[in-house]
Amino acid sequence: MNRQALLEMDARWSARLCIADQPGRLRTLAAILAHTGDSWFWILGLALTWWWGETQWKAWALRLLGMILALALLVMIIKFTFRRQRPEGEWGVIYRSTDPHSFPSGHAARAALLAILTIAWGPPWLGVLLVIWVPLVSLARVAMGLHYLSDILVGIFLGLIAGMLGLFIRV
Repeated sequence: MNRQALLEMDARWSARLCIADQPGRLRTLAAILAHTGDSWFWILGLALTWWWGETQWKAWALRLLGMILALALLVMIIKFTFRRQRPEGEWGVIYRSTDPHSFPSGHAARAALLAILTIAWGPPWLGVLLVIWVPLVSLARVAMGLHYLSDILVGIFLGLIAGMLGLFIRV
């Protein structure tokens, strides 16, 4: 199968999962989940953890923040290398205007990274929650028409690899 045929199949399957134009509870849930992977949300949460946390939580927050920023740089380099346009759609104007490229999904990468690092460095209950959250936030990005399935699969893969590398460079 050639590259173009794979991209067309990816677009077809992704379009079947898209519910951005369908009002209802499922769309609302997908919209909320799609935002839970936003970098500003995690940066703010980690900054607050560092600000109010005890010494061990401060170190944890700084390690996660550093890994999020390093992963964001890698994702942006890949996005500007491939320049794959996001799927057509109206939802997510901010994403579409500030980052018109969809491949790979930074949200999926960040979610997988956070799950791996939290399993290793964080409280067990949070690690379990994040493992459940990774596919939900990733699929929500497709459901809201911001990514193709291949975007989230590669994003998750990058996040897992970055997370495993992060375990070796722990300071």
